[in-house]
Amino acid sequence: MQVQTYLFFDGNCEEAVSFYREALGAEVQAMMRYSDSPEPLPPGMVPEGKENQVMHTSFRIGETTIMASDAPCGDARPQFGGFSLSLDAADETEARRLFDTLAEGGTVSMPLDRTFFSPCFGMLTDCFGVSWMVIVPGEDCPENAAG
Repeated sequence: MQVQTYLFFDGNCEEAVSFYREALGAEVQAMMRYSDSPEPLPPGMVPEGKENQVMHTSFRIGETTIMASDAPCGDARPQFGGFSLSLDAADETEARRLFDTLAEGGTVSMPLDRTFFSPCFGMLTDCFGVSWMVIVPGEDCPENAAG
């Protein structure tokens, strides 16, 4: 069994994926627009003029696959809440580069700093509204403790 993240964007999915390609080295595995659907979509599913938005994309960041699309109905702006994507960095230099890149145009909620569980940890929301935690795993991290 596997749990994967699926993000719904408000018409800017392709822009977000492009940003993650530049910022994180994301590799796009697939991208399909609503207009590319092999079967007719239900009436009203895609508002007029939105046919070229992303119906589905799949991309990898490191060993993780993330899926995403533009929200089909266009009525309600997607809200990312109650979760964060956690990004492990090899060292402080990489953590700072990733954090600073993701923070461009976004909001920092916890600047990168040493914590009791990591030599370098911070939290932010990127310019697309996605919440991120950037961490350099430390010796004292619970996930690294012998159990």
